[in-house]
Amino acid sequence: MAKHPNTVNAAETDIVQGLHTTEPQTGAVMPPIYPATTFARGPDNALINDAHIYTRDQNPTYRLPESMLARLENGNDALLFSSGMAAGCAVFRAMKPGDEILVPDQMYYGLRDWVRHFAETWGLSLRVYSVADPNAIRRAVTSDTQLVWAESPTNPTWEVTDIADAAAAAHDVGALLAVDSTVATPVHCRPLDLGADLVMHSATKALNGHSDVLAGVLVVKDPSLAVWQTIAKERGESGAIPGPFEAWLLQRGMRTLFVRVMRASQSALTIAQHFENHPALAAVLYPGLPSSPGHDIAARQMRDGYGAMLSFRFRGGEQAALEAISRLRVFTRATSLGGVESLVEHRATAEGASSEVPPDLLRFSVGIERCEDLVNDLDNAIAGL
Repeated sequence: MAKHPNTVNAAETDIVQGLHTTEPQTGAVMPPIYPATTFARGPDNALINDAHIYTRDQNPTYRLPESMLARLENGNDALLFSSGMAAGCAVFRAMKPGDEILVPDQMYYGLRDWVRHFAETWGLSLRVYSVADPNAIRRAVTSDTQLVWAESPTNPTWEVTDIADAAAAAHDVGALLAVDSTVATPVHCRPLDLGADLVMHSATKALNGHSDVLAGVLVVKDPSLAVWQTIAKERGESGAIPGPFEAWLLQRGMRTLFVRVMRASQSALTIAQHFENHPALAAVLYPGLPSSPGHDIAARQMRDGYGAMLSFRFRGGEQAALEAISRLRVFTRATSLGGVESLVEHRATAEGASSEVPPDLLRFSVGIERCEDLVNDLDNAIAGL
C-alpha cells in the first residue's frame, strides 16, 4: 500500500513528484503555467486572491518551484530570480553603506568583479580571504563584519570551504553566512544544515539541467531575518524575476535532478581517477580525489558524490591546453555547467583580460552521456601532448 505523502522523508521522492502536487480542477499531475501579468478584482474592488496582484513577484507559477527549492535545501522560504547573478547581487544589495563584507579570493568571476565595483560605489568595506587557508575566515572576521560569502566548491579549481566552521566564525561576530552552492547542488551538500543562513544557486545550471532556462534562487532557514525581508522587498520592487514559462521549466527540470546529478557525478569521479596520473597533466582538480587538498572536508560535508565539475592543468602550459580542447569531439566547447551535455572551456579565454585562472587549465562540466565515450574522447584529445 502506498504511503501517505506526509510520511515521505526523502527529498528525492518529494522533488520527483513535485511535492505531490496535482492541479485540483482537473487532477493534472503537472501544474499549469499562468502567463497573466495582472489579476482581477471583484465587484467590491477586493482582490480575488490576496497573494496575486501583479506578476512582477506574485505570479502563481513561481510557488511550486520555490517550494521545491526550499524542500531541497531544508529551508523555510525561497525566492526565484531572473538569474544566478541577480540572486547573488540581491544579497549584497541588502547590505548598508559602511557594512563590512568578506568574500573569497576564488569565486565566480562575474560576481567577483561586480562585488568589487559595487562595494566601492555603495560604500561597503570589502575584505578578501584565501579559500586555501582553512583558518582565513576566522582571522578575517571582525566586529564590523555583516556578511561572509562563501562558494564551495569554488569555480574553477574546486577548493572546498568548511561551511560549518565558516558559519560558526561568522556567527561569533554576529555576521551572516551566505553560500553559493551551485556546483555542489542540494544533491551533494545542503549548507543550511551546516549552519549557513542563506544559500544561493544559479538555477540555470544543474537545478534546471537542460541549458534552456535562465534563473537564480535564494533559500533561507529563518525568513524572519531582516536581510531576508530586505531582499524580498527589493526583488518585488526591481522585478528581477524569471518569466512564468522559465519558472515552469525549472520545476520540470528539478524533477530529474537526483538522477542527472548522481550519474554525472559518478562519471566525473571516474574521469578524475582515470586521468589523475596522466603524464600530460600537471594536475587533475576534483574534490573527490583523496589527493585533493579539500578532500577531507568534502568527504565530511558532501554526500552521494562530489559533483560533476573538474579541471585539468597541462604540463605543456596554455599551448597544450588549447591543443587538447581543439581535439575534443564529444565534449562541446561552451560556457556554463550542469546540463545533460558535457561541456569544456578554456576558462582564461572565456573570462577575458581580468581572468585570474591559470592559462594551462581546462574546465569540464560532465554530463550524462555514456562515461566510456567521455573517457575515450579525453584520451584521444590529450594523447601525445
